[in-house]
Amino acid sequence: MKIGMVSALSLALVSACGSKSTTAWCVDRQSPWTGGKTAGGYRVVPDSFCDTREIERGTVGYNRYFWYYGGRRDSSHTYVSGGSYYGPRKGKVKSSSGHTLSRGGFGGGGRSGG
Repeated sequence: MKIGMVSALSLALVSACGSKSTTAWCVDRQSPWTGGKTAGGYRVVPDSFCDTREIERGTVGYNRYFWYYGGRRDSSHTYVSGGSYYGPRKGKVKSSSGHTLSRGGFGGGGRSGG
């Protein structure tokens, strides 16, 4: 009986951890969004402008283009706001174009010590 409960719990944990993903938007630091109802936000640019090594290392880019995690796009799909400069500690990170950039999991945090 205990083994069955542990197996069910393990399966639930793996399913929950494996299915969570965060969108990473490549954005332009020099094009902040000042209009609309939501203050802040950045213009979304093609993924090729950003360095995927920043996601792998769990670092924040200080160049013109950087990864912005989570958030929502505006109605014109040009800007994103409500996200974070910091990636998730667990789970997958996918680009706005749908490419998997980092595979999280057990012990697979996205940040390095510091």
